[in-house]
Amino acid sequence: MAWYQESFGNDYLIVYKHRDLQGAYHEVKKMIDWLGLNQGAEVLDLCCGMGRHSMALAEFGYEVTGVDLSEVLLHEAVKLDKDKQVTWLRGDMREVPLDQPFDAVVNLFSSFGYFDEDEQNEQVLHEVHRLLKEGGRFIIDFLNPVYTQANLVPQSERVEDGMQILEMRAIEEGCVRKRIVITDKDAPQRKYLEQIKLYDRTAFEAMLQKAGLHIDHVYGGYDGQAYEADASSRMIFVGHKEG
Repeated sequence: MAWYQESFGNDYLIVYKHRDLQGAYHEVKKMIDWLGLNQGAEVLDLCCGMGRHSMALAEFGYEVTGVDLSEVLLHEAVKLDKDKQVTWLRGDMREVPLDQPFDAVVNLFSSFGYFDEDEQNEQVLHEVHRLLKEGGRFIIDFLNPVYTQANLVPQSERVEDGMQILEMRAIEEGCVRKRIVITDKDAPQRKYLEQIKLYDRTAFEAMLQKAGLHIDHVYGGYDGQAYEADASSRMIFVGHKEG
């Protein structure tokens, strides 16, 4: 079983419970400026997870569809979406079970580079292209590999809901890998792997170009600063489908 089929389960909700809706709201506010869409525009949140950004986008008046492979995270998203503002759908980002094109596709929080083969990761960008209307806009928010390598915290430990969470991080074989060990006195120890293949700006831009996606801006964070290899924590590509 691939790591991403195991890692996004119930324990993921505990490990990442500190991610808040407020933060997502501020990020989405910035995204709206970048996308420049009209109210009612149709937006696809590809790899929506538990739906924080999807729901914030819906609050701002867009028609939002959230797609994710994890049933656990989608179940959480449905629970949080009390007013049923978003259409939730289970699917693989390499083969999204949708045909209608969108005004915008967003792929956030480094939900990219999950696959070992470049072709598989490139396939995701081809799907973004397929799912966009002519001139449709995209945002791909990826980690900055240069910054990540320089600032990697090899190990951290904390307690959450009475469980001890140990996180070990390393860069191996061109990937940043996080190994998570959860020790819970009432249950057997659990171990998970999370991994993202590292693509620098040049490589990422080449993949986007190959997929027919044109880059308008590269930001280094949601503050809107331009990307700087040494200083930026993120590498956020904003652009449109050519044609």
